Amino acid sequence: MEYLELVKKWKDEGKKIIFTNGCFDILHAGHIDYLEKSKSLGDVLIVGLNSDTSIRRIKGKKRPIVPQEYRKRVLEGLKAVDLVILFEEDTPERLIKEIKPDVLVKGGDWNIENIVGADFVQSYGGEVKTIEFIYDISTSKIIEKVINLYCK
Repeated sequence: MEYLELVKKWKDEGKKIIFTNGCFDILHAGHIDYLEKSKSLGDVLIVGLNSDTSIRRIKGKKRPIVPQEYRKRVLEGLKAVDLVILFEEDTPERLIKEIKPDVLVKGGDWNIENIVGADFVQSYGGEVKTIEFIYDISTSKIIEKVINLYCK
């Protein structure tokens, strides 16, 4: 079933749809906490996943570390995640407009006015939320630690 058909089915069932997005390169405890808290805001959590080419444009030619098929598979294996959709663009704006989530979620390092799609979601009465990070970890910090431990 194509993802838009699945989204329509969930909406017809009265499910509250949550959407978030990211690279999720080298999955860590911060990602898990963020995804679980996102899921707690509704019934269905959809994750927009940046493709490898999208990440290279945003983060540089050395990223991602983990290929998109593997990142997608790991996310699909998480209890909190109901659907993962790869996207090639630099932002998930097209996906947000197609899905029309009830709640759009980003990390606490984002101001709501800077969240792509926030104005659109709010225009039809949807909510935009941020989730504070409780773990001092990131993919960049993991990469830096590996380099410091094994490459110097």
